[in-house]
Amino acid sequence: MPSNASKENSARLRSFKNLSKDKDEMRRRRNDVTVELRKAKKDEQLLKRRNVNIEPESPLSELTSNKQIPLDLSLPAIIENVCNPNPQNQLAGVQSCRKLLSKEKNPPLDSIIESGIVPKLVEFLGCQDNHRLQFEAAWALTNIASGNSKQTRAVVHAGGVPMFVGLLSSEYKNVVDQAVWALGNIAGDGTECRDFTTKCGIIQPLLALIKPTLQVSYLRNVTWTISNLCRNKNPAPSFETAQQLLPALAHLICHEDKDVVSDACWALSYLTDGNTDRIQAVVDSGVIPRLVQLLGSKELTCVTPALRSIGNIVTGNDHQTQLVLDHDALRFFPLLLTHSRSNIQKEAAWSISNITAGQAAQIQAVLDAHLLPLVIDVMIKGEYKAQKEAVWAVTNLTAGGTAEQIGELIRQGALKPLCDLLVVKETKIVTVILDALLNILHAAAKVNQAEPVCAMVEECGGLDKIEALQNHENEDVYQLALSIIDKYFSDSEEDQTLAPNTSSGTFQFAPAANTVPAGGFSF
Repeated sequence: MPSNASKENSARLRSFKNLSKDKDEMRRRRNDVTVELRKAKKDEQLLKRRNVNIEPESPLSELTSNKQIPLDLSLPAIIENVCNPNPQNQLAGVQSCRKLLSKEKNPPLDSIIESGIVPKLVEFLGCQDNHRLQFEAAWALTNIASGNSKQTRAVVHAGGVPMFVGLLSSEYKNVVDQAVWALGNIAGDGTECRDFTTKCGIIQPLLALIKPTLQVSYLRNVTWTISNLCRNKNPAPSFETAQQLLPALAHLICHEDKDVVSDACWALSYLTDGNTDRIQAVVDSGVIPRLVQLLGSKELTCVTPALRSIGNIVTGNDHQTQLVLDHDALRFFPLLLTHSRSNIQKEAAWSISNITAGQAAQIQAVLDAHLLPLVIDVMIKGEYKAQKEAVWAVTNLTAGGTAEQIGELIRQGALKPLCDLLVVKETKIVTVILDALLNILHAAAKVNQAEPVCAMVEECGGLDKIEALQNHENEDVYQLALSIIDKYFSDSEEDQTLAPNTSSGTFQFAPAANTVPAGGFSF
């Protein structure tokens, strides 16, 4: 192969965990998948949430507003009453504000913010002698914090975060719940708000709420807020934050409520999306057995984040990958790779690709679990995003597998779908496929079996596609295609050395029907 192509190929192959342990490359691949998963997660549950318009059930019923003051005020009347020194007027104004922000599909958040009453609402959070006013203000601010980043930061800039953290210790459960909800909205806004919320001391009082006596509806909000404290990267949550939250998450993923389990799993998926030290911290919390168990759950909302967490763990070092295998996670992958949801198929194939990037024994575990035919089937029938991950799984196997394992790959019929996908428009995937073919041919040549493999590539139309790629606009694709043609498909005398060797001692395997020249060959 020309030297410049060799350098390019070497750079790409750094993303294979088994070759150079280049964690920067592996993290880049996780980031690519993360973007897609965030979109899927937003469809299932928004990062921020607005309260539905229901009357609160609380021990505050004795604190009612003056019946002479209407509770459905116009915005000017709301502003006037909020700024009125009379507590009854304040309560009427705040309650009307809360209702206005709860009812409408597109609530007038900007109008409320521009009116200048947000600091007053934050001030009311400290009214310990008027718990109804405190609660209504918290509810209104929760809805404001559910808006876009600018709207959320209006609450932050008004001093809402430390006030809400203080309310986590309130004797009134509904007030506590509103504080949890508001802080979850703020933490979910991004890394800056997340870290500021943590800096204001949310973690300990939030974790103190997790008790057997806590109502499930409240526990769901607590867990969701914890997940938002773990969310977002660049930077990721501090290592100290992760260590503080992990014991609680290990407990919450074993809860009987599916929503609690789901959000706890999402939190773990965020915490495992990092370097090996962060992955190890999660592993040390003892969550792997439960995460593996959840791969077989009937609840999609639990399977998706559990699979994501497992997939992240196997991007770590070989020891971390082995722990997942030791807990028999692969037994669930036949269902995952054939799941009706294409995103589950994609995530499963992505996880397998990280396992086949490991040691030969870990590759063998994939083969022994009979997953290779299913991965190949995803390459053939899956949606494109799933096909790409299946291609990576196969290519990683060819980079680190033994001759016998690569032989099994050929026998299972991987060559044709690999060649068929050479026509995709995405240059990266074309180069990955060419890498796989080059690895396969190189392994075959080492045991003098390149000629029959070349015949198989030609028979399935691969040679024509590789020849066409010599005209590709991308230099990398061109060089790889040229190298394969020159080394394995030219008519030079050197190729006479590639004749099959059927002497005793070579690895024999029975090729699949219609994929191997008549008579078979040894490999």
